Amino acid sequence: MDKTNIRYKKVAVKIGSNVLTRPDGTLDITRMSALVDQISVLHKLGVQLVLISSGAVASGRSVMGISKKMDIVEQRQLFSTVGQAKLINHYWELFREHGIVVGQVLTTKTNFEGRSQYLNQRNCIRIMLENKVIPIVNENDAVSVSELMFTDNDELSGLIASMLGMEALIILSNIDGIYNGSPSNPESAVIRKIRKGEDISDFIQTSKSTLGRGGMQTKTSIARKIADEGIEVIIANGKRENILIDLLDKQKDTVCTIFEASATDVSSVKKWIAHSDGFAKGEIHINENAEKALSGPKATSLLPVGVTQITGTFEKDDIVKIVGSNGKIIGVGKVQYNNEKARQLIGKKNQKPLIHYDYLYIED
Repeated sequence: MDKTNIRYKKVAVKIGSNVLTRPDGTLDITRMSALVDQISVLHKLGVQLVLISSGAVASGRSVMGISKKMDIVEQRQLFSTVGQAKLINHYWELFREHGIVVGQVLTTKTNFEGRSQYLNQRNCIRIMLENKVIPIVNENDAVSVSELMFTDNDELSGLIASMLGMEALIILSNIDGIYNGSPSNPESAVIRKIRKGEDISDFIQTSKSTLGRGGMQTKTSIARKIADEGIEVIIANGKRENILIDLLDKQKDTVCTIFEASATDVSSVKKWIAHSDGFAKGEIHINENAEKALSGPKATSLLPVGVTQITGTFEKDDIVKIVGSNGKIIGVGKVQYNNEKARQLIGKKNQKPLIHYDYLYIED
């Protein structure tokens, strides 16, 4: 493959635990090496790549073994600290054989909460990319506890792809994509392309990965949100030979599931807000008319006149959830008043927006 046939120039690649580990829980160094070889080829062709790698906890577990004296959180913290060192060391040695420098980025969910933290993290990774360093990103499991953890690295990879404005997010799993039936059924086939608004709920299995925390349901949810932001999302089999090179080759039609990217341009601020629902400090409930206005094609701010109820305690510039007339969450936004002032304005006409359109994200 030469430069003229490259499908994407900026790519985030997430490698799942089931790709990097053997059935006994130990690291599959042969598979790691094969993926590093492919990433190195693409890197030398000028593709900017960020690697989001699972495998640290599984790697640490294979060294330490499971102890009944520790609870689940303590085990996770221990396994991750040992496993992360082992994992990054393997990556360093494998990439060094290709003359490529890698850098480790350990992050937590709280690093995406504040806008300044978000931008600092983005700038750090951008500097690495500008200096031809491949960032290897993972959650800092040693300091992340349950309520502050990412759902899994699928969620983290989506945040990274969105934050950096990547052209594509490739999620490597141990199956070829999303099937229109059970993957174990020989009559089932991979759904090759999923378009905006297309209902595939009947085909999504709710079971989780045996080694990671997530499953296909999480992958699908993240993929839809990222595709809506204009980033193509691909779910493919990381155990297939040359999978990354084949996916980026315009001349090849590789078996995978592609979530088609929306043509709508989404601002950097809106991308940050779209992924901030986990940090919401309160809820703003709106009536049916306000919901119709916000969901329509015209850029519309949320005005106090359409608000029916406010819950939670928040300050100006905090993130809040927006709840529709049927009780379902329809979006998130950065509020312009604290909760006390906002409550005083409920239902009032001729007031400034509670949430300005530029800081408002409404789900389709």
